[in-house]
Amino acid sequence: MTQPRIGIIMGSDSDLPTMQGAIAVCQDFQVAHEVAIVSAHRTPHRMVEYAETAHQRGIQVIIAGAGGAAHLPGMVAAISPLPVIGVPVSSRQLQGVDSLYSIVQMPAGIPVATVAIGNARNAGLLAVQILATHDPELLAQVQHYRESLRDSVLAKQERLETMGSDAYLQAMQKSAGT
Repeated sequence: MTQPRIGIIMGSDSDLPTMQGAIAVCQDFQVAHEVAIVSAHRTPHRMVEYAETAHQRGIQVIIAGAGGAAHLPGMVAAISPLPVIGVPVSSRQLQGVDSLYSIVQMPAGIPVATVAIGNARNAGLLAVQILATHDPELLAQVQHYRESLRDSVLAKQERLETMGSDAYLQAMQKSAGT
């Protein structure tokens, strides 16, 4: 088995549906990764061990998702020398704003890159881009991905021009089932 380069951790199994976006990106780009439940509050010793040993196991970037108080990304960043990307997970009470503020408001010297609430896919893409700075093959994949995004938008624009906005909107609604 290939040594994982990205660690994807979350505070609870309830965060897994959100974190699936980062997992999917790693799979799409064929980047070896590991996935673990590491709670800052319920398994603090496991969190410390994970953060202290990740780089020794070949991990190069950690993606940490957490909801509520969302201490996991910041605590891991405080312990590990690796870049940490925080994913605020939406909560029932404050729709993830509490998580976002917790992850974003880090003290000087302990950075945590942060993506939008629930946007683990962007966290995965950022992790892949970080790895691509020293991996020409991965960089080529990232460039191809970006080109496919551009091509998709250009195709939509061409379709919009051809159909007109009313017909385009109706086609969108029909395909969405609304």
